[in-house]
Amino acid sequence: MSGHVAVRSGVLVGPRDVPDTLDDMTIGATDVARHIRQMVTPAPSASAILESFRAPTPETPELTHQAETPDESATGVISPSTTGESPDASRTAGPIHQPKAPHEMALQANQPATLDDRSRGNERYLSKMAQFETNHVEDVFLPTAQRSLLVSVYERLSRVQAVAGHGNFNVISFDETLRCARDYSSVEPFPPSELAFLDALFADNARRYGFFGEKVTSRITASISERDRRKIPYTGHFLFRGDAVARYLKIKRDLGDRIILTSGIRGVVKQTHLFLAKTIAARGNLSLASRSLAPPGHSYHGVGDFDVGKVGFGARNFTADFAETDEFSRLVDLGYIDMRYPLHNLLGVRYEPWHIKVV
Repeated sequence: MSGHVAVRSGVLVGPRDVPDTLDDMTIGATDVARHIRQMVTPAPSASAILESFRAPTPETPELTHQAETPDESATGVISPSTTGESPDASRTAGPIHQPKAPHEMALQANQPATLDDRSRGNERYLSKMAQFETNHVEDVFLPTAQRSLLVSVYERLSRVQAVAGHGNFNVISFDETLRCARDYSSVEPFPPSELAFLDALFADNARRYGFFGEKVTSRITASISERDRRKIPYTGHFLFRGDAVARYLKIKRDLGDRIILTSGIRGVVKQTHLFLAKTIAARGNLSLASRSLAPPGHSYHGVGDFDVGKVGFGARNFTADFAETDEFSRLVDLGYIDMRYPLHNLLGVRYEPWHIKVV
């Protein structure tokens, strides 16, 4: 397709090298649009929402954590890092609002835990997770001064996606993204402030948002080689060769055309784009965003897991409604459902019955 690029052996090639056949995903344009609508977090489309986030960009971009409401002053700062590792105490300034794990939520300093304390903490946590799309008092917000960076980074990544194609964007690396931005005038290079924002977001300690899952990708520059992935026809997605592909093909053999791959490999760039989109839709609430989408570096889609859905079920495939379908029951009966994020999990993530655990 004119204006798209393909990733071949880790190298971005220009639009003249790509035949006019959607070479990057083996899927028609109508199907692409349908699958995009069915993603966990559709890109926010209302220009008013984006404009509401625009504010003067700070001279020194820092990912700042803010509790209570989006208009209060920051309680702490995490400085941008170039290491790609989670920050430690030596890289923080001021008192940081740090959400506790569910069983710790009812405890006061220097007080021993009691069964009632833990029970009350868990009850409050489960109540919050039952309302995962609602703002809560302990949620962490991106401060107003950082919102223009949130918007500009999201929009630039969207332009990279338009150039690379939706299929390739799932697996594009950070370095390839920077190269694409440099080479295409429709994207333009990332300025230092945006690079620092991306680095700080990746290096951040996601527990501060209330996300308690593992960080499974340690480097923002981590890449997925062509030999390690397989394009799945008619889906617009890739899977890791080996266990992931084998499991998906077996699911397809057992359930046939009733089931479809709805999300496969998501590299760091793709996961970052989705997380930023969700943060914008949540009006800067990083905690709310992390309840539906793992922060960058924390998604198991980057190391093997994938999502499936019922054909024709649309966006409901990414809701608890999927657990009520015959297809889900069949997946359970056949032993495919080993949930990464079961109902009432204590990881700060909503219930995801559609998520197939591989790793």
